[in-house]
Amino acid sequence: MKLLYAGLAAVLGCLAAAPAQAALAVGASAPDFSTEASQGGKVFSFSLAEALKKGPVVLYFYPKSFTKGCTIEAHEFAEATDKFAGYGATVIGVSHDDIATQQKFSTEECRNKFAVAADPDGKVIAAYDAKMPVLAMSNRISYVITPDHKIAFVHSDMSPDQHVSLTLAAVQKWKDGHK
Repeated sequence: MKLLYAGLAAVLGCLAAAPAQAALAVGASAPDFSTEASQGGKVFSFSLAEALKKGPVVLYFYPKSFTKGCTIEAHEFAEATDKFAGYGATVIGVSHDDIATQQKFSTEECRNKFAVAADPDGKVIAAYDAKMPVLAMSNRISYVITPDHKIAFVHSDMSPDQHVSLTLAAVQKWKDGHK
């Protein structure tokens, strides 16, 4: 069993060193979806179409709840949620985890500030071409989707370091052009 964990750690280490890839380009139509999500431990049905009626959506994919990089990213999005809201943007994270895991992650790591969606069957991950090669996890990819259902910004990098700052800048730029 120890050897299995060591092998998995080696694979994840190699994948983390490689850049993530996003297939949906700026200007592409964002695939519509609805899925179970949780915010503050409360489960609800998230609909991209409904969220876009309120303003842009920051849709970010992350590999696995409660892992180091995903926890860092969740904390950073939680800290910036009010700034995103100031631009009329909704933030939602998506991973391959089940809804029970997302309920816990939404309270503990997302600090009740934004929703995280469960995609255990990988349909949303596949629609956004965010699947990690080999593993049943998503890559770390952030999209900014505008109310006209278009991709306005994409950032694909396994490091969580710039996802929040870059998506916030993209939302601000979009908002400045749509006053």
